[in-house]
Amino acid sequence: MAHTDRRTMRRVLRREIAGTIGLLTDEHDFRAMRRYRSFTFGDHTLYLQEVEALLRARAAQGNHTTVALFDPEKYAEFCAETGLDPDIPSSRTRFTAELAATGPTVPYEGQPLADLLPVLVDEGIRKATWEYATTLLSRLGACATCGEDIGRATFTRASDLIARILDTAPPGNRHLVCSVSGPPEALVSVLHADDNTDGATQLDEAEALAFATVLAVGLATHSPGGLVMRTSAPDGPDRIYGWRLRGYGLDPLTAGEVFDAYCTDIESGDLISPESNVDYCEPPDLGQKKDGPTPGHHH
Repeated sequence: MAHTDRRTMRRVLRREIAGTIGLLTDEHDFRAMRRYRSFTFGDHTLYLQEVEALLRARAAQGNHTTVALFDPEKYAEFCAETGLDPDIPSSRTRFTAELAATGPTVPYEGQPLADLLPVLVDEGIRKATWEYATTLLSRLGACATCGEDIGRATFTRASDLIARILDTAPPGNRHLVCSVSGPPEALVSVLHADDNTDGATQLDEAEALAFATVLAVGLATHSPGGLVMRTSAPDGPDRIYGWRLRGYGLDPLTAGEVFDAYCTDIESGDLISPESNVDYCEPPDLGQKKDGPTPGHHH
């Protein structure tokens, strides 16, 4: 009887252990891992099928699994820094455990792997963009005039602008895109804001953090860029409007400028037919101060 109770307890404990699987999302990364003899898979498609089968089996047993983006280059760096042999499975396990805490991850909730893969890749891009933008802000240092940390002050400014944009937006689901031109590299960030049943705005905190950081980089460096909002409601047409980054703030785009941006082919310059049931319009007034914290002074 005691042995039966112990087996039952062990089964219960196994169900309460959260697991993480490091996933090689594309063929290029898969080929990079094949240089290790202990990595025995020879076909990426078969590898993905086996991963999906394992995820389903764990879910059927009541086990929660997180899928992490496995980067072979970062894995090699991790092994070099920790003195681990990269060609043994336990090293990959150690690295995957590290990813569970710090890397791009997506919870497996029974969705097809084909649906999970693009979400995981997008999460990896978002995290890399945020890390890069954060580094750029941290290098700006202190303002020569007031001594304030430029990166921190501009991040606060960007967060305030985003809050005003959401507060002045019409009800519905909102999709924001912020793009900042280089040098050294162009940055693009996306933010989704949906209304819940109580009418309150729901945001993903990590997504909002990355979005505010990218906008802050554009404001702090006075780089060319723009921010576009698309709102969707069930009882009317979608509305699209936006701003260009200008100095320490945002300048509204005219309805014609928004229309031209969406209805012109970037490469050829040819006109594209506008979407049906979409209004291209001017944005609401944000009531912003464009000169920064004090008159005549901006970072």
